[in-house]
Amino acid sequence: MKIISMIPARYSASRFPGKLMQNLAGKSVILRTYEATVATNLFSEVYVVTDSDIIYNEIVNNGGKAIMSQKEHESGSDRIAEAVANLDCDIVVNVQGDEPFTEAESLRKVLEVFKEDQQKEIDLASLMVEITDWDEINNPNTVKVIVDQNNFALYFSRSPIPFPRDRQAGARYFKHKGIYAFRKQALLDFTVLPMQFIEATEKIECIRYLEYGKKIKMVETQVQGVEIDTPEDLERAKKLWK
Repeated sequence: MKIISMIPARYSASRFPGKLMQNLAGKSVILRTYEATVATNLFSEVYVVTDSDIIYNEIVNNGGKAIMSQKEHESGSDRIAEAVANLDCDIVVNVQGDEPFTEAESLRKVLEVFKEDQQKEIDLASLMVEITDWDEINNPNTVKVIVDQNNFALYFSRSPIPFPRDRQAGARYFKHKGIYAFRKQALLDFTVLPMQFIEATEKIECIRYLEYGKKIKMVETQVQGVEIDTPEDLERAKKLWK
């Protein structure tokens, strides 16, 4: 089974423009993410896929591999689907460019899903981490996920799910971490499915899978890290790096 990693990287992020080129302990956020992904030793190849000359040159000039995407894309999955169309691989792992704390243990858990799936029934696997801070649970920048008893995703939302009408009921809250592992064909199929209104409303791309009846296997991890969505996140990441 040939496994590659693709890191989609846009320069113009709406909440924090240019965030991937911000300095994190002497290197850019995107270079930190790329190096962390390579360092897991789980992939035969790791590429950054970008529409930005600045990000492309940052990776290539530091000895990494990058691909320029040819078209405008709605989502990171659409961007990497274009890049993998002509590559030989079985599983594609999408690591977000703002995840400099990417580590091997969590990724290995996600890849185990496919090794155990003898019938090839699972198209997509992803990560979730438990959160208990109510500010984070209520933060719309934090995407939450709820799962069934077999850890298949039921829904993703920027709102608190489940809604805490009874806070004594013992609900656990999970943050969706932006790492996806696809079967290659499932990724290519994703790009020809039109966006539906729930995905368009929440702006969460994996909702598209649920809207079309696909199954997403969620894997729990204890590794928090920091995804860099805002300048405040960058400051937290700098402290954690130290």
